[in-house]
Amino acid sequence: MVCSTAFITLGRSQLKALGGGSLPIAVMPHPFGVRTRGEVRELAEIFVDEIVRLATGGADKTAQAAKAVAAKSAGAATVALPNDLVAFNEECERRRWSDGLPLVPPTVSRVEQMLAGSKRARHEVVARVAPGFGEASVERIAINAVMAGCRPEYLPVLIAVVEAVAEQSFNIQGIQATTNSAAPWIIVNGPLATALGLNAGLNCLGQGTRANATLGRALRLILQNIGGALPGEMDRATHGQPGKYSFCCAENETANPWTPLHVERGFRADENVVTVVGAAGTLNLNSHSKDAADLLRVIATSMTYPTSNDFHFAGEPWLILSPEHAEVLARGGYDKAKLKAEIWALSKMPAARFARKDYDRAEHTRSGELGGFAPETLVPISPSPRDIGIIVAGGPGTHSVYVPTFGQTRAVSRRITA
Repeated sequence: MVCSTAFITLGRSQLKALGGGSLPIAVMPHPFGVRTRGEVRELAEIFVDEIVRLATGGADKTAQAAKAVAAKSAGAATVALPNDLVAFNEECERRRWSDGLPLVPPTVSRVEQMLAGSKRARHEVVARVAPGFGEASVERIAINAVMAGCRPEYLPVLIAVVEAVAEQSFNIQGIQATTNSAAPWIIVNGPLATALGLNAGLNCLGQGTRANATLGRALRLILQNIGGALPGEMDRATHGQPGKYSFCCAENETANPWTPLHVERGFRADENVVTVVGAAGTLNLNSHSKDAADLLRVIATSMTYPTSNDFHFAGEPWLILSPEHAEVLARGGYDKAKLKAEIWALSKMPAARFARKDYDRAEHTRSGELGGFAPETLVPISPSPRDIGIIVAGGPGTHSVYVPTFGQTRAVSRRITA
């Protein structure tokens, strides 16, 4: 294992999770970005000697200082905790099982009630969740669902979400351990979204709806308690974002003038589907324009900023169009394919807008795709128009939302089964 001083705990935890807990870690001083090339070369020469020393039996100086992640089996243990709600939550905070908000005690009876919401076997392992690679059994998912405040009927949705985030193309390893502000965003489509009371309208990304709030929160607890991404340890986010508490909504299919997201992604209209997106945050797009081309222009140019991972890594940007904006665009003759093509063309950014160091990074990651790289190169926000994601959600109002992504991630959809 090779890492910098800021990531020793992450490195040690990942080695433990992958069965190499006793292996040494070669440590480079952090950060690199402020050093000159000469300083980096000098450090590299020292680092080579350190790797040789460790490879030939030298002591690993990080072993005693780093906290290891406990090995996990599919079965969940029963633990005696205080009955008093305040004392229970204080103990959860001490054990680092909490997201900082009060938890519902996952008593045996509550977990059994939650498990009744799914037909799947309690010890079935749905996924191994990076970066700790803990086994997300149905039972463990149910325990975290109870703590988050979910109802039993939400459990099949949550199981599908865990399956989706564990897909390699979603890159939960990168999202969990990055210094970026990335967080999974859950989108629910199909009749079940209405049956469960998921909010697709007014304030759909905000507070006030139990299904939205607790499904998003339950995923965060799973990523932390099963995936091992404890803040400040394996979760290395510089700032994080509020969406790391909960980020979940449904698509407003009744107000959508185009094909709903799950149908666009190959599912039947009557199927229930979750889609997960590696979101870096949200940007409010407020425009009263009633001219479709003009509205599209201001939306696309608002998405164009040189610190975006979507531009650095050829990402998969997303838009949440309000019903009013969607109506303006549909009346203007835009279907989804035309909409994406126009956004892709209008959001291209001259490479000269990157900071000098970021220019070098973008040149490395995108010159092959673009056939060269120069200050005047127009860099697209994604590899192709098809890589732009669009849903319709929200209530009345002339607002839409740009959701930039982690960049090195692709949305994953999964069918919800009982």
